[in-house]
Amino acid sequence: MRSMMRQPLFTLACVLLSACGAPEGGPKTGTPAPRFEARYVDGSTRRFPEDFAGQPVIVDFWAEWCQYCPDSMQRLDRARREHADVGLEVIAVNVGQDQATAAAFIDKLGLGYSAVLDPDRSITAQYGVKGLPVSFFIDRNGLIGGRIIGGGDDKTLAMQLSRILSNDTVDQNQSAAR
Repeated sequence: MRSMMRQPLFTLACVLLSACGAPEGGPKTGTPAPRFEARYVDGSTRRFPEDFAGQPVIVDFWAEWCQYCPDSMQRLDRARREHADVGLEVIAVNVGQDQATAAAFIDKLGLGYSAVLDPDRSITAQYGVKGLPVSFFIDRNGLIGGRIIGGGDDKTLAMQLSRILSNDTVDQNQSAAR
């Protein structure tokens, strides 16, 4: 009986934590997402939010050793594919690992997105990340819409996506009605 209660309690804890403000020093819901420049595993460099202007973005912090990261990353990849028509992007921030390790892990999971490297954990510190995985949901205006601490589940992901894609859904419904 006790093991049957663990998953619902864990899910409830994740939902409650995702609705809270960020840890001290990290971004709070409704505030601009911290800017950063990072190198992708392929060697290219991207700037956030400049290179993603006008797009909803999930900034996901992960590492190869993280027990819950594979499921979380694959869930985010499915969401990215499902919402590709509205430009949803995932920036997977690898925390503290080398290029070869990050690239091999992304390939192993068969993800449709790449990863940026945060070898000195400066991006991780800007976002106030203390444990992995953590995903920040950023709307088209570059504002933090919410976050998931821990692996989460499909219901929690849908709730967070609704916060940053709500205008897209309204726009699509209006277009369909015309």
